[in-house]
Amino acid sequence: MLDIQTSLFEAQDIRLGPIDHEKDPEVESRWMHDSEFMRQMELKPVRPLVPEMVRKEYQVLEKEIEDENLFYFTIRARENGRLLGKALLESIDWSNGNAYLRLGIGSGGDRGQGFGTQALGLLVRFAFAELNLFRVTIVVPEYNQAALALFCKFGFFEEVRRRDALLCGERVWDLLVFGLLHSEWMEQNDDCLDTLFEDWRQI
Repeated sequence: MLDIQTSLFEAQDIRLGPIDHEKDPEVESRWMHDSEFMRQMELKPVRPLVPEMVRKEYQVLEKEIEDENLFYFTIRARENGRLLGKALLESIDWSNGNAYLRLGIGSGGDRGQGFGTQALGLLVRFAFAELNLFRVTIVVPEYNQAALALFCKFGFFEEVRRRDALLCGERVWDLLVFGLLHSEWMEQNDDCLDTLFEDWRQI
């Protein structure tokens, strides 16, 4: 399914890369003023941060990366390296081969262009083909309909629904947990994956 020449970190329009500690804090600081992005990316209480505070958060992330509990990638445009979003495998349980997956596209103008779809494909493939994990889990709020559609299309199964678990926008929403097993990913044949990436304009 995956040969040695298959690129781990590049797709049609995007590539996964490291943090640029000089340039990225300014960009991500702007994203933090976008309530739609923050509500989709974070379940904890959110607040905007100035670039210097973002830079300090990156230093904490680098420590987690060193401890091998986290794989953190920036999502960048292949054409010019512009920062588009971020993609993470976190809370990795190496003993059982489990990890949580999280990703987001920062700017509203970059959403709906297929960048998230391509990043998800790369991240899932990295988790299973490179790290040899057994399963990946995604936690997503009910109101993020674009993400729900995308995960279902990738073969994730809804495993848990916590009813009325989130208060947002003056109403309560369910919190959903989706999972994908290594064996289920392997069962997806090449034709299915090719069709998925041909129809990549989802998120």
